[in-house]
Amino acid sequence: MNKSFILLLVFVIALTSCRNDFDFEPSSGGLEFSRDTVYLDTVFTNIGSSTYTLKVYNRSSKDIRIPTIQLGKGLNSNYRMMIDGMEGNNGKIFNNVELLAKDSMFVFIETTVDVADANPTDFLYTDQILFDVGTNQQTVELVTLIQDAYFLYPQRFENGSTEELTIGEENYYGFYLDENDPVNGNEYIFGADKPYVIYGLAAVASGKTLTIEPGARVHFHDSSGIIVAENASIHAQGQPSSTEGLENEIIFEGDRLEPGFANFPGQWFGIWLTSGSTGNLFDHVTIKNGTIGIYAQDTDAIIDNSQLYNNSLYGVYAQNCTISGKNVVINSAGIASLACTYGGTYNFTHSTFNNNWQSSRQLAVYISNYIEDVGALPLHEATFNNCIIYGSNQVEMLLDKDPSQPFNYQFNSCLLKFNNTNNQFTNNPLYLFDSDPEHYNNIIRNQSPRFLNVAGNQLYIENEPSGAFQQGNPIFVPTAPTDITGLQRSTTAPDIGAYVARIFL
Repeated sequence: MNKSFILLLVFVIALTSCRNDFDFEPSSGGLEFSRDTVYLDTVFTNIGSSTYTLKVYNRSSKDIRIPTIQLGKGLNSNYRMMIDGMEGNNGKIFNNVELLAKDSMFVFIETTVDVADANPTDFLYTDQILFDVGTNQQTVELVTLIQDAYFLYPQRFENGSTEELTIGEENYYGFYLDENDPVNGNEYIFGADKPYVIYGLAAVASGKTLTIEPGARVHFHDSSGIIVAENASIHAQGQPSSTEGLENEIIFEGDRLEPGFANFPGQWFGIWLTSGSTGNLFDHVTIKNGTIGIYAQDTDAIIDNSQLYNNSLYGVYAQNCTISGKNVVINSAGIASLACTYGGTYNFTHSTFNNNWQSSRQLAVYISNYIEDVGALPLHEATFNNCIIYGSNQVEMLLDKDPSQPFNYQFNSCLLKFNNTNNQFTNNPLYLFDSDPEHYNNIIRNQSPRFLNVAGNQLYIENEPSGAFQQGNPIFVPTAPTDITGLQRSTTAPDIGAYVARIFL
């Protein structure tokens, strides 16, 4: 082989082996961003936010090095960042960040901030992400709304243990409310001046009443809830609201305020009315996104003008209780929207029970007089007047009878989803809708109520296309003369369910 060619080949190989394939140039300020402002949704004071994402693009054909990426308030900022897995200086300042040509990187952003650090006029906490500080500087704004709140949680003792509640033979992470708490004042009165955030089970002690005033907002951390002890009561009595903000409604929900959690089930436990609690009242109340909205055992309660949504097991789960309700709306639960079990006395008028949970076994209404492996008790009454019982399954109402105990039930002028497609219930004496006037009167089956938006928990019914339109019995109207929103009902041909029919545009 020609020696000159060999020398040339060696020279070329040596030259290419010394080449740096990633020769980074200083950034010239031409970065692009997935957004110019990152809004970290509302958080409670001193409670960490979710993680938000900003994407940064290098559209040029050059590999660049960004000399500095930092928060505008530097090490004093209450925001934190992670950039492509790097934490920088306490998540506040990053130096010499490299970004390949035609490539992008992720900036992850969080915050934990005290309301005292927010703007006192609008409670906003703001900062900026500064890219390439200097003449080529580019910025992305950061904005967070901070809500102050009352925080209720178990005490932590000097030995490191935390306060617990003993219920039966079980211990629970929880605490009793205090009438003279040094920080929150009287914890047996929840007002509307600022939200309440509860960690663990907040217990209403025997002989005490928890009073929740109109407009109150009560938020619960994971697995948290309210428990009402024997001889104790809860009075959650809101008032009608005039705006979509439900300014006078009492709302119970989780403590995640981001929009993605607005209808996410199972965020907290629920409200537990234990055996022997008494005089419980819920009026103009919304209970949503829990595990069991109201869990009631051998107690009494009135539930009026109230909504229970997106609970992962039950909306209302009652065992041997005395419960009455009017203008009750329960939608979407993993097992049953309403479960009246182990006997008791139940009476609902002008109420709507729907269940579109993604399951082949979920129900809108389940009624029984026993608990398996526990025993049976008399079902003294289960009466439904001018009610809608509907959902996504073919059968949305199930009666489960133990013959050893009485089982009394009656449905009057109700719209039921009960489609006996496989003849499973043919000749079953519990479901003689057309020939058993002792238990069924004016039953409308399998006609759509024409709800406005089930997924959005808007169970308004449409006018004439709705199977519930003008099909109610006026004899029950004096019990609930207005619907859940305050509209007057017809005294001659009322609509079935909790809502007076609307015209959808």
